[in-house]
Amino acid sequence: MGETIMANAPLHRSTTDRILVGVCGGLAAWLGWSSTLVRILFVLISIFSAAFPGILVYLILWLVMPKAKG
Repeated sequence: MGETIMANAPLHRSTTDRILVGVCGGLAAWLGWSSTLVRILFVLISIFSAAFPGILVYLILWLVMPKAKG
């Protein structure tokens, strides 16, 4: 289901816990949180910030976060 959480793991896009490109799954693994919680928080923050900044943040994270090896 999820990825193994390692202490001080580098931030990367998930290759297994993904819906689009693995940004929220990677953030969840890095934080040690549930990926569902991260996705819900991301959607809520995006809605309350008029959606555009949330989409922009997601696109930037997609471009700067390296893809997990494996």
